[in-house]
Amino acid sequence: MRSHRCGEVNESLLGQEVGLCGWVHRRRDHGGVIFVDLRDREGLVQVVFDPDHPEPFSLAETVRSEYVIRVVGQVRARPEGTENPNLKSGRVEVLATSLEILNRSETPPFPIESDIEVNEEMRLRYRYIDLRRPVMQQRMRLRRDITRFLRNFLDHHGFYEIETPFLTKATPEGARDYLVPSRTHPHSFFALPQSPQLYKQLLMISGMDRYYQVVRCFRDEDLRADRQPEFTQLDIETSFMNEDQIMTLMEAMIRDLFRETLNEELPDPFPRMTYAEAMRRYASDKPDLRIPLELVDIADLMAGVEFKVFAGPAADPEGRVVALKLPGGGDLSRKDIDDLTRFVGIYGAKGLAYVKVNDLGAGLEGLQSPILKFMPEPTIRGILERTEAQTGDLIFFGADKARIVNESMGALRVKLGQDRGLVEKGWRPLWVTDFPMFEWDEKSGRWVALHHPFTAPKCSEEQLRQNPGRALSRAYDMVLNGTEIGGGSVRIHRTEMQQTVFDLLGIGEEEAQQKFGFLLNALRYGCPPHGGLAFGLDRLVMLMSGASSIREVMAFPKTQSAWCPLIDAPAQVNDAQLHELGIRLRKNPAVEGGTVPST
Repeated sequence: MRSHRCGEVNESLLGQEVGLCGWVHRRRDHGGVIFVDLRDREGLVQVVFDPDHPEPFSLAETVRSEYVIRVVGQVRARPEGTENPNLKSGRVEVLATSLEILNRSETPPFPIESDIEVNEEMRLRYRYIDLRRPVMQQRMRLRRDITRFLRNFLDHHGFYEIETPFLTKATPEGARDYLVPSRTHPHSFFALPQSPQLYKQLLMISGMDRYYQVVRCFRDEDLRADRQPEFTQLDIETSFMNEDQIMTLMEAMIRDLFRETLNEELPDPFPRMTYAEAMRRYASDKPDLRIPLELVDIADLMAGVEFKVFAGPAADPEGRVVALKLPGGGDLSRKDIDDLTRFVGIYGAKGLAYVKVNDLGAGLEGLQSPILKFMPEPTIRGILERTEAQTGDLIFFGADKARIVNESMGALRVKLGQDRGLVEKGWRPLWVTDFPMFEWDEKSGRWVALHHPFTAPKCSEEQLRQNPGRALSRAYDMVLNGTEIGGGSVRIHRTEMQQTVFDLLGIGEEEAQQKFGFLLNALRYGCPPHGGLAFGLDRLVMLMSGASSIREVMAFPKTQSAWCPLIDAPAQVNDAQLHELGIRLRKNPAVEGGTVPST
C-alpha cells in the first residue's frame, strides 16, 4: 500500500512518485490549495492537493483530523521560504495525484497535535490515541532502541537469553504476590513472579554460565510514580565472576548504551560509594550527586546541651543529629521555613530547627534563630565551622531516630536542590556498595533482608550468627541522578550459608524446605559461585527520555491505584468461573452496604 513512510520522504526522492499511508495530523485550506500534514510513526510530511488534480482535491475537502488515508504523489521541493527545519521532510512536499480514504475518524477526545495538558485517566482510557502523539512515539522508539542495544551487548558477551516461568510459587519475602488460582489443583495457587531470582540461580547451577532475560515482573504493592503492578526488568546472572567483575561489565554496558542512543559520555569508571558513606553524607542509599548539598553529623557537638530535642538523640545509639547548610538560604521567609517544616513532617520529623547566618563576622549577634538561647557558644561556633557556613547561608537541623532523620533530611536535601535551582546538568552515575545484610523490623521483632535472602554476606557463617546486625553483604546498586536503575549481588552458593541466613530471618528448616526446598536441594549438587543484577528497564527509559513517570514510557500502564481505564481491569468474573476454581465470594463487612465482594 505504500512505498515509503512519511518521515522517510526527503530530498533524495525529488521527482519520484511515492505512495504514503498514515493519519491526517492537520488539514489547512488555503483558498484553492489544500495542505495535509500526513503522519505515521516515522514523522510528518506535507501533502499538497491542487485543483489541477480535481478528483483527489475534491476528496481532500472531506478529510478531517485522524482520518486514515493513502496518498500517491510526486515529491517536489517546497517553495523558497516555506521550508520547515523542524521536520526531516521539511524541505520537500508531495503533490498528490491520488487519494484514498482508508477509514474515517470521529473527533478524538483530546487533540493530538498540541501540547495541551490532558487528564492522565483520559489519556489512559484512550491510550491507543495517546500513543499516536509524536512524543509518545519517540519514547516507544527510544525504548525499542534501548532494549535492542542491551540485548546485542549481552549477546556479544556470551549471554544466553532464556525464558523463565510466569506461573511460580508464592514467597514469604518482599512485596505481596499476585496469586493465580489453579483449576487442575483445587485449593492451590500459582504466584506471578516478583522477579526470576530463583530460576536464574537454578540456571547457574545448570551450567548455563551467563543468562539474561527481558522479563515482565509483578508486585502487588502500593504504587508511586516509578512503580507499577507489572513492570519490565533486564534480568542478568553470571557464574565465576566476583562483584568487581560484574560491576565493571555492567557499567561498560550502560556507558555504551548512553553513547550509542543519546550521544552522551558517562564517566569511566563509575564512582563507588559505600552504603554507610551515602547515608552519612546524603541520608539516602540512592543519592542524587547533581545536588551539591551534604549533611554534616553534629551529635558530638550537641551531646552536652540542655536542649533535649538535640541532646536526647545525640546520646541515643539509634539517634542521629545532623546539620544541612543551604548556601544563600538566608533569603527564605518564615512562611517558606514553615512550609518546609510541614514537608519534613510527612517523613515523621517533629520540627525543623534552623539558624540564619546574617553576618558571620558579627559573631553570635549576626545569627538569627529561636534555638540559639538553648545552645552554648562553643557548640554554635563548632556548628558554623563544621558546616563552613558563610554570611547569607541558612542551616537546617534534624534530630531524632536515625531512620526519621535520614528520611526527612534526605528528602529535604532533594527538595531544596530542586526548588533553589541547584541541580547540576548532566548524568551522575554511582555504584553503592557494602549494604548491611539485615535490618531489624520493630513490628515483627525479627531481622529482615535488606535486599533478598539469597544475597551472600562478606563474612563467615559463624561471624554472621554472632553479629547479624553488623554483617555486610556483597550487594551493589547502580544509581543514576538519584534513581536506582539496577540492583544485584553475589549470591549464596552453599547450602549451609543459605540455611544460616534463613535461620536468622526466622525461616526454620521445615518452612525453608517447604518454600525453598528445591533451591536448597539444588545447592547440594555443585553450585558454582555466581551473581548478577536486574535493571529496571522502565525506570531507565524514563530517565533517558526525560519523562516524569514510568507510565510515560510504557505502552499500556495502570493508574496509581493499579487500575486500567482502557479495558476496565481488574473486573469481576461470573459465578461459573468461580465455581470451576473452587472460589466463593463473600461480602466485605468493612464496606458500607456490603456491596463489594472479597474472596
